[in-house]
Amino acid sequence: MNFGNINNLYFLILIPVFIVVYYIGLKRKKLLLSRFAGERILKKLLNSGNYKLQLLKIFLILVSFSSAVFALSSPRFGYKTEDVKRKGVDIIVAVDVSKSMMAEDIKPNRLERAKRELKDFLNILQGDRIGLVAFAGTSFLQCPLTLDYQAFGIFLDYLDPSLIPVGGTSIGNAIDTAIKAFPKDSQSSKSIVLITDGEDQEESVKQALSSLKDKNIKVFAIGIGKNEGVPIPEEGSLKKDQNGNIVLTKLDSKSLEDLSKETNGFFINSVSGDIDIQKVYYEGIKLESKEGEFSSSKKQIWKERFQIFVGLALFLLLLELIIFSGKSNTINQNKV
Repeated sequence: MNFGNINNLYFLILIPVFIVVYYIGLKRKKLLLSRFAGERILKKLLNSGNYKLQLLKIFLILVSFSSAVFALSSPRFGYKTEDVKRKGVDIIVAVDVSKSMMAEDIKPNRLERAKRELKDFLNILQGDRIGLVAFAGTSFLQCPLTLDYQAFGIFLDYLDPSLIPVGGTSIGNAIDTAIKAFPKDSQSSKSIVLITDGEDQEESVKQALSSLKDKNIKVFAIGIGKNEGVPIPEEGSLKKDQNGNIVLTKLDSKSLEDLSKETNGFFINSVSGDIDIQKVYYEGIKLESKEGEFSSSKKQIWKERFQIFVGLALFLLLLELIIFSGKSNTINQNKV
């Protein structure tokens, strides 16, 4: 048994309050009657029969109140099982964790802003599997394809330049790792969301492009950062070359745009760090996509039983009304 609105059970705390108030009321009534009636008349007014009826009255009211509270709490017991199938597409997110992603032209920095945007991305997924690749001069699969978005978020939090000691930005290597992360037997549409500042393109991109076309994998590249050069923070100062000159990093949007177009995806230039993540998902990844069935499981659906307690509450109130309405009529007839 469980409750849909368990917090409503706190109203049961009022029952002891009602009992105390009722007890004080009886004591006060007895005290007032003792001032205007003698001891013999007072005993008749407060005979055991009347006292038992008063206890019955408060009992019926309190049980009726309790039943109403239980009804408001949506009690559920007994359940049926249903088969639940999850369908969606496969998405690998490849995130650049090179030192250039620590540039602060976008606050707090490029990498942190990208991670925040990806967390928003998780909120709009519709049963799709998602995986994570981290890359710099090399790459590795940080999180395999999963339906557990919470687990993906945990892996996402750990993205940091220290994960990959190899410097540079090998986008071709990242794409190759992402391609291998897709199951070979999956019939669903496959997409790669590539987030990078687009520097240090290598010839490996051209080689990866051929595999992308053969496997019909779309790439949606998101270039994050400004087009003009900005310095790279490094150990409390700024990164410098061998000659002592400050190294500048800037977005190479042309190569990212070409890569996206070649795979029937599109490119987004995020100069301010804001990514139109809904456009990427609905107008890119999900548009004309083929969904595969990822899992089939049984789900327990609890049966609502609030009707029982509503009926009990109404029955007890009606019973109290009948009993004490009849008692009141008897008293009036005796008076006549």
